[in-house]
Amino acid sequence: MATPLTAAAFLKALKDEGVTVKEVGSWRTHNRNSKGAWGPANGVMIHHTVTSGTQASVDTCRNGYSSLPGPLCHGVIDKAGVVHLVGYGRANHAGGGDPAVLARVVAEDYGTRPTAPTKGNLDGTDGNRHFYGFECINLGNGKDPWPAAQLEAIEKVSAAICRAHGWTAKSVIGHLEWSKDKIDPRGFGMPGMRDRIAERLKHPAGWSESKTPTTPPKPPATTYTVKAKDTLSGIAKAHKLTLVQLIDLNPSLITPGDKLRIKKG
Repeated sequence: MATPLTAAAFLKALKDEGVTVKEVGSWRTHNRNSKGAWGPANGVMIHHTVTSGTQASVDTCRNGYSSLPGPLCHGVIDKAGVVHLVGYGRANHAGGGDPAVLARVVAEDYGTRPTAPTKGNLDGTDGNRHFYGFECINLGNGKDPWPAAQLEAIEKVSAAICRAHGWTAKSVIGHLEWSKDKIDPRGFGMPGMRDRIAERLKHPAGWSESKTPTTPPKPPATTYTVKAKDTLSGIAKAHKLTLVQLIDLNPSLITPGDKLRIKKG
């Protein structure tokens, strides 16, 4: 269990992880805290919006509906991987869920998946209190694609929050793993996403596979020290030179111990 991050710490964690963030209006103070508790924080929950179009989806997640006021999450992850921050604090995203799942998330002691939920919205534990929520723009029909940039952003935001709280990837679940009534996110598997998050957490914040340092190649040798039994033709052949090229590079008398030039420069 943990005290939720401050809005400033939350934003910093995302940026440190390399998340591209867009702040929408007064997101830091836009919440449902007057309707119930926010915290203790126990995990991160991933959803799909069942909408299309970035602006329309962001507006819906910020404002909500007449029957379900916003914010409907903390961040909206668009197809390009940009995270639009629409609220902070208690948000109407998780609803009721299975207390047994919450116990497994808190303990981080499950295998591939937490226990299958047997409770849902009507009779479940208040998930809006316990989870950070991210809505990902997707129709949720199993056909709408999940671009690589969007999946990477899900990985990054989840890792950022886990890193800030000292959690493992097992503190990240999908809505379908929380409530028997839900199917989201549909189109990718949460076990695979947790594997990605776990790998990211092995590295410093901001890590990227594309930025993994590589050992620079050694520069080609420019000299060769002559040994007692060396011949000029043998030296030339070993360094892919003609005899004429080797002599042009080294016009003076050659004796053992001399350093021969084998490359111009």
